[in-house]
Amino acid sequence: MKRLVVAIDGPAGAGKSTVTRRVAAALDYTVVDTGALYRAVALAAQEAGVSWDDGPGVTRVASELAERQALRFGATSQGVTQVFLDGKDVSLAIRSADMSQGASKVSAIPGVRDALLDMQRSLGAQGGVVLEGRDIGTVVFPHAEAKFFLTASVKVRAERRYKEHLARGDQVDREAIEREVVERDQRDTQRPVAPLKQADDAVLIDSSVLSIDAVVDLIVSHVRALEAKANPPAGA
Repeated sequence: MKRLVVAIDGPAGAGKSTVTRRVAAALDYTVVDTGALYRAVALAAQEAGVSWDDGPGVTRVASELAERQALRFGATSQGVTQVFLDGKDVSLAIRSADMSQGASKVSAIPGVRDALLDMQRSLGAQGGVVLEGRDIGTVVFPHAEAKFFLTASVKVRAERRYKEHLARGDQVDREAIEREVVERDQRDTQRPVAPLKQADDAVLIDSSVLSIDAVVDLIVSHVRALEAKANPPAGA
């Protein structure tokens, strides 16, 4: 049976991570969290004392990570995606507000994107994967069979981010989070390399007034229909 590449792009706070995990579970596909790769690069750079604004320095860090295959994904028994950096579980460390901003900065560096591009493609080459990010359907897998662009209003996305931080025990300001969401949108959509945008053949889903269940059902139904076309009955 042919298994597809499912690309889910969209801005910060649109619900991509939660939707991606649940879609993958429903389809029995593997999650490839490309955004986590950039967060891990930001963390590795910080630990190495390299400023996120140091393009050559961060590129060197990313290239070394890719060369030694230092980044790997795993999953808990509950299906939660785990991220390992040189064998260390950094799943929580890369989800801080600081790393969110760091990921946005390092992902705008051309050398970093080049270093991680082949890694992302190799992770999804055999199909049966759900990848989330900001340029999956436009750059990483432009020929993906199933593409979705998941978004929501700024206020809804900021509120989601705010609640995520509170759940982790972070001390954050709601208005500051909203400003960060707006600033990140500007950086992600205006960066010269692989800017955030909806692929021409992506299905647009606005989750502002939709439940997670509704979004997941929409995507799973669409993918199942595409699977059926890709795997016609024998003799059809």
